[in-house]
Amino acid sequence: MASVTYREEARALIAQVDDATANRLLQGALDLHVHSGPSTMPRQVDHFQAVEEAAAAGMRGILFKDHHYSVAPFIPLMDRVLGHHNVAMFSGLVLNNSTGGLNPFVVDAQLKQGAKLIWMPTAQSANHIRSSSRKQRLVSNVKLKPSPGLTVVDSYGEILDVVKEILDSIAEFDAILSSGHLHVWEIWKLFAEAKKRGVKRLLVNHPMYGLHFTYDDIKEMAEFGALIEQSACLYVDSRFNVFSPRELKEHILAAGVAHSSIGSDLGQVDNPTPVEGMRQAIKLCIALGFSEDDVRTMVRDNPATIVGLQVA
Repeated sequence: MASVTYREEARALIAQVDDATANRLLQGALDLHVHSGPSTMPRQVDHFQAVEEAAAAGMRGILFKDHHYSVAPFIPLMDRVLGHHNVAMFSGLVLNNSTGGLNPFVVDAQLKQGAKLIWMPTAQSANHIRSSSRKQRLVSNVKLKPSPGLTVVDSYGEILDVVKEILDSIAEFDAILSSGHLHVWEIWKLFAEAKKRGVKRLLVNHPMYGLHFTYDDIKEMAEFGALIEQSACLYVDSRFNVFSPRELKEHILAAGVAHSSIGSDLGQVDNPTPVEGMRQAIKLCIALGFSEDDVRTMVRDNPATIVGLQVA
């Protein structure tokens, strides 16, 4: 019942902000969390449609994420067909078992094919498997082979040697390291090792959902140098809504606007499209009292910085 109440509360606040304001703030925005298709999971937009819709909204860039394959090698082909839209396209590799797991050879090859971001395990991480309830599991169109849970630490809590090798590759290519769906305890270990090995771009996705962050963890992780991304789908008029608008404000303020970003985390069927999700998130932030400059920082400037684009 709570999530329905939160959706109704979100709808009411979103309705207080006019489309013109949200559309203006979408200009130059980047969405670094787009779940378009094809995929093993039901998707309502494919990669081409995601680019076309982003272009129509005046957005600057999007980053494709799939839990079971990398879109990165296809970006040059997509750029040849869609480049006239002037939307920067990025992708990367999620280190689930379905993509090779914690395999430094696969990471090396993907980075050399243009991968911009390496996610630690998501749906096949040990933390995700332990934390998932029946209703929280990621639904696929096909039944995937059951996967053992992946972790980045050994039985003593030390970072695995193969993970260190992966971190070295990420540092070499100045790519982004995402915490994926690891437990916060693993993430602290991972990011400390990553920084020691020269990784400069650290990203945490939806820290309060499934990763077991506290508010202090968010604050300290932001101070450590990570960008803290909030997923719009968890707060807007979405079937994934599990947090109240008040909590969105608290989650952002825990990190501070200067260390926060917003990604849609959308593309699933029966949900807003990625662009509509970003539009709703912008409206919600304005209704919650964030300034237009705050919103631009979170949807335009901070995402541009972490992917290596010059801030407009």
